Amino acid sequence: MKKIFHFKSFNLVPFLFVLLFVLQVNAQVKFLADTAKSQKYDTGKMWTFEFPPFEYFKQVYNFTPDQQWFDNVRLSALRIPGCTASFVSGDGLIMTNNHCARGYRRFIQKEGEDIAKNSFYAPTLADERKVPNFTAEQLVYIKDVTGEVSSALKEGKNEKEKIKLRDEKMKELKDKYDKETNLKCDVISYYNGSLFFVQGFKTYTDVRLVFEPEETIAYFGGDPDNFTYPRYNLDCTFFRIYDDGKPLKSDHYFKWSANGASANELVFTVGNPGTTNRLRTLAQLEYLRDVQYRNSSFLADNYYAKLDQLKTVNPSRAEEYEALRLSFSNSQKNISNTFKALNDSYLFARKRDFEKKIMDFVNSSPDLKKEYGHVWKTIETTRNELKKTDTKLAAFSVNPIYFSRYMTIANYLVTDAKNKSLPEDEKQPLPGQGGPGGQRRGQNFRDNLFPDNFDSILEEAKLEINIEYIIMNLGKNDPLVKKYFSGKSVKEIANNLISKTILKDKAAVQELLNKSPEEIFALKDPFIQYYAEIFKQAAALRKQQKEVLDTENISFGMLGQILYKMYGTSITPDANRTLRISDGVLKGYEYNGTVAPVKTTYFGLYDRYFGFEGKYPFNLSARWQTVPKDLDLSTPFNFVSTNDIVGGNSGSAIINKNAEIIGLAFDGDIESLQGNFIYLSKSNRTVGVDSKGIWEGIKKVYKADRLADELKDGKLK
Repeated sequence: MKKIFHFKSFNLVPFLFVLLFVLQVNAQVKFLADTAKSQKYDTGKMWTFEFPPFEYFKQVYNFTPDQQWFDNVRLSALRIPGCTASFVSGDGLIMTNNHCARGYRRFIQKEGEDIAKNSFYAPTLADERKVPNFTAEQLVYIKDVTGEVSSALKEGKNEKEKIKLRDEKMKELKDKYDKETNLKCDVISYYNGSLFFVQGFKTYTDVRLVFEPEETIAYFGGDPDNFTYPRYNLDCTFFRIYDDGKPLKSDHYFKWSANGASANELVFTVGNPGTTNRLRTLAQLEYLRDVQYRNSSFLADNYYAKLDQLKTVNPSRAEEYEALRLSFSNSQKNISNTFKALNDSYLFARKRDFEKKIMDFVNSSPDLKKEYGHVWKTIETTRNELKKTDTKLAAFSVNPIYFSRYMTIANYLVTDAKNKSLPEDEKQPLPGQGGPGGQRRGQNFRDNLFPDNFDSILEEAKLEINIEYIIMNLGKNDPLVKKYFSGKSVKEIANNLISKTILKDKAAVQELLNKSPEEIFALKDPFIQYYAEIFKQAAALRKQQKEVLDTENISFGMLGQILYKMYGTSITPDANRTLRISDGVLKGYEYNGTVAPVKTTYFGLYDRYFGFEGKYPFNLSARWQTVPKDLDLSTPFNFVSTNDIVGGNSGSAIINKNAEIIGLAFDGDIESLQGNFIYLSKSNRTVGVDSKGIWEGIKKVYKADRLADELKDGKLK
């Protein structure tokens, strides 16, 4: 007789408990497998041109380029503000991303023009339009000065003196080589300040726009598609460098590949990655997780969500709120996912193992242990001290993007008033005054301290976020929190503060700008009182912060020395805006239960366009809405590769073994954001525009024959 299983007579609780236990054990076993061990290239593949990876390329790819190959690649690349560019013809034509050129549009547009909407193309040389304040830098000189800087550093009796002597020597060397070479020279360091080099740049300032596509095709998919893949972006722009009024003749440039690249083909990115933190200790990464990115993510995520909520609370300003969201959505996605990466226990397991290997190396030698054994404990101590100072400084500082105008105005008024009684070297910078043109921007900030479009609903919402942020950093029991930010709810606290402030009226704020420091400090306004009370504390904390960082700086440099002794140049130093070459292959990856293709095509562009009914941000300009008859929709458009890039690599050429352009880097996938701390080739991807896709669009859609021919031939006709 068949036995029937009756669930009513079966107690599920013990069964489920056992099942849960087994699953947890299996997960733990999987996590403790060798895949959680650190690998040699966790530190990445951003190779420097000071130490070309000859042996590595030979062993891994059986590719044996000579010094001439590396020199040609280096001299074909350019550093431009915030991005990278490359020579792509012998007549000074250079290529970068469209998003690297956005900031220059307003300086070159003529009345009635809208390049972002309608694109730009110069059919003749005479039509190429000069771009003001644009500088391209070519790395032409490299010299090792490690001995000179290290000798100066050793003469210091303590950390403060060592830092001072090091910085003085670096400045002295910069000035010396500026004069000797007649180049713009930088003194840079690798491996946390273990190796030092002079880099000399030939600078070009006569740069003219040749071609720039409209924003809708260059940034198709907008923020939703950003940091994702598959993608469909013609994110390219072409400039030309001139010398003495004529197109620059360049012997070094990347030739254009008509065939692009194939799946699993070896390719290289050549560019200037900004910063990475891969050689940091666990204590430093924990600080970034628990303080810096926790705070940044809290502000960005909450403000982003709040703006979305306000669209229904105050529908008359819904479009303004959405525009505000879009203005920083890229940063929000970046910050939020970087914070998520820092909370990944798998990432920390690999970093912990990496650190253990280095410690074991030091402890294996009595001499190394004596000289370097204290490094990790020193850094752990400095980071614990920084956690205390920096959480307070976070609560005392103001970020104009995320902070309410009430707090921004109060902070400005107090800082300005306090500065008037302080010596020059103790004054605190006023908002908007940093960097070039600071005085002009500072005045503009002051003039718009209380904007004409002041939105009390938005400012109250931001204030609620600010209050939670301050409480999170100071703690509920902090005397300042109890004095200024106590109440039944955050909303109640915010309403109470607003009811007592005089900073909600433009005329009153303008009048306050002309009052004396004594009059400012006599005000009973809660926001002004808060910033007046914390001013001295903040100054002392900043001083303490600098002293702690100076101490850590020396130990962090010693960590770099250990890594260099252990690995030499077989691992790459952290990114620091210096020119790097990264190897990789064209390869898809698994995501969301499926597989991303190596390449996308123009077919995919139109599928996405029609699938979203042409609505923003999946809209196209008129020229792209109607498919040109001769446009080959099967042409590869975008692709992914395993190359190691971060911010600053935007506009990097992607080349093959013949130093031919097969693509142009413009983004990374969402998984690549953990690349700030570790390089994992399984899912870390560079997203690029295919050379075939660029040429097809320029030739068939824009009918830019002169540019298409120059790319194909490598010279002007």
